[in-house]
Amino acid sequence: MNDDLYQAEIIARARAGALDSRLDPHDVRATIDNPLCGDRVMLDLRLADGVISVIGHRTRGCALCQAASETLRRCVVGATGAIAQNGRAQMQAYLTAAGTLDGRWAAFDAFDPVRRHPSRHSCVLLPFDALVEALSGIGRQT
Repeated sequence: MNDDLYQAEIIARARAGALDSRLDPHDVRATIDNPLCGDRVMLDLRLADGVISVIGHRTRGCALCQAASETLRRCVVGATGAIAQNGRAQMQAYLTAAGTLDGRWAAFDAFDPVRRHPSRHSCVLLPFDALVEALSGIGRQT
């Protein structure tokens, strides 16, 4: 195990993220897979006037993906679709050392060690991809 990637905070978030918090009923739902590593994020959202009011997920995958899903769950309530998409772009820029995290996304600074491991970036971005996919489905029940 790579200790710089799997520090105590990431492990704690991964344990919380391993719990099934799927929502029923939900307004939109998305499932995203990473075929390279087998990670899967199933994300449910409840929306109120275009704003995320509740988020639930079931994440099956590595500790980084589980921790990222749980961190996203904590950060995204109250966000609009545009804010969520900005968060995905901000996180990708942060991981590639071209950006910083601010506001609601600052909690993702725990993933700083992942920046040095490009092969693991997709593990952290997969929950964001599920969020963007779910929000693209606003208006359709899945």
